[in-house]
Amino acid sequence: MSAASCLLTEDQFLCSICLDVFTDPVTTPCGHNFCKTCITQHWDINVPFQCPNCKKIFSTRPELQVNTFISEVAAQFRQSAQQKASSSSSSEQQAAKPGEVPCDVCTGTKLKALKSCLVCLDSYCETHLEPHLTRSGLKRHQLIDPVENLEGRMCTKHDKLLELFCKTDQMCVCMLCTVLDHKTHDVVPLKEEYEGKNAELGKIEAEIQQMIQKRRLKIQEMKHSVGLSKEDADREIADGVQVFTALKESVERSQAELIDTIKEKQRKTEKQAEGFIKELEQEISELKKRSTEVEQLLLSEDHLNLLQSFTSLNAAPPTKDWTEVSVCSPSYDGTVRRAVNQLEETLSKQMKKLFEAELKRVQQSAVDVTLDPDTAHPELILSDDGKQVKHGDVKKNLPDNPERFDYCACVLAKQSFSSGRFYYEVQVKGKSKWTLGVARESINRKGNITASPQNGYWLIWLRNENEYKAFADPSVHLSLKSQPEKVGVFVDYEEGLVSFYDVDAAALIYSFTGCSFTEKLFPYFGPCTNYDGKNSAPLIISPVNHTE
Repeated sequence: MSAASCLLTEDQFLCSICLDVFTDPVTTPCGHNFCKTCITQHWDINVPFQCPNCKKIFSTRPELQVNTFISEVAAQFRQSAQQKASSSSSSEQQAAKPGEVPCDVCTGTKLKALKSCLVCLDSYCETHLEPHLTRSGLKRHQLIDPVENLEGRMCTKHDKLLELFCKTDQMCVCMLCTVLDHKTHDVVPLKEEYEGKNAELGKIEAEIQQMIQKRRLKIQEMKHSVGLSKEDADREIADGVQVFTALKESVERSQAELIDTIKEKQRKTEKQAEGFIKELEQEISELKKRSTEVEQLLLSEDHLNLLQSFTSLNAAPPTKDWTEVSVCSPSYDGTVRRAVNQLEETLSKQMKKLFEAELKRVQQSAVDVTLDPDTAHPELILSDDGKQVKHGDVKKNLPDNPERFDYCACVLAKQSFSSGRFYYEVQVKGKSKWTLGVARESINRKGNITASPQNGYWLIWLRNENEYKAFADPSVHLSLKSQPEKVGVFVDYEEGLVSFYDVDAAALIYSFTGCSFTEKLFPYFGPCTNYDGKNSAPLIISPVNHTE
């Protein structure tokens, strides 16, 4: 028997109910072995009578007899376990480290627990575990790897081990719970539910990892965007410094030229005065000389000499008539104005270059826009490709859906935008009246409309061929140097900016700034009524030809 048992393992002589070496082992009709007490208590609770291992159901409660052969082999294993416990008890044991389960029996230094008992609800070190391995009453207790909070593994109502799971109530239950409180519920072993939940947790973990990865990619994307933003900012600063340096130099140059012009006029005046003064001083010198000769002659008593000299002294010395001669201060009228005008011309050229660069940048945000017939006023005529709209005098019989304008002759685009930047261009050539811009999704589309940012409209219009206006709060009359034939509309959603450009002149018409957008924005087109053919030309959404 001893030689044969050496070929067997201890697991083959463990009761699957108490997980200990068999005590009074019995064999069920289906061939599985259990402690007599364990299977008896199991069948006392569970009806019908079922094998805990293979789940075979017996119509009547089987009569069980102790299997003497298995009992003898189990006794040998029990004796071997006692010897092993005895020999190992003398070996050195370690104190429980942080994170390890300590022995509940140890006093003073708590040693590391080797097992936890689900009956005693205590954890034991190697020494204090020995009674559970040697005493018959304790050997039937269920031992598991050491865990904390053993009380949490017991049913608080029946003081039994929580070894089942009620899927109906989604809670762990004991054997008595299935007979009393959860009799008709869907109850499965903890292991089965564990495997299912473990699989779910695996999926959750995969989803979490996927979410983490997406957020890491988003962080990289944001860092990349910040990097690009910094490059744009550095480039813009460099361009700005260059422009303002050029402007500063231009102002300083204009100032120097103005000062030189004024000083040159002053120098000419001074030079003219110096010439006159020199000439006058020469005449004074000649007159003084003549005066001296006359004085000498007056003092002379030589009658002959006086009469002979009188003729030459009587004649006036050669002098200039200075009556009408004067030195006038130069006129500086218009000098500063002309200098400022010249500077303004220089600034205008520089501004044009800036607007050309700005227009080139915003054109990079060009989007494809088409008109939405479901929003068009019934008197508007849309082209088949959705790129043109004009007013027709006949009102079509169309459904009065909530999206459609029923009073104002306008139409929205199919496309909407709720982030980023977008740009499109509209040809207005040949029209005497039009309205363009963007509008938020929730605008009122019925009846007369008061266009303003407060009401969800950011628009500019042309009336009476040369009267331009921006519908701000209050409205702003616009003074344009030329009539635009193609208008560019640019929106920066996050920046709260709506800008309108004269594309051909590369000039800014008007900008709404500091806007707060919280909804989708739709491009807005108002061709206005045709006024007996005077305004019959269509608004045309044009492809964007990027400015060179």
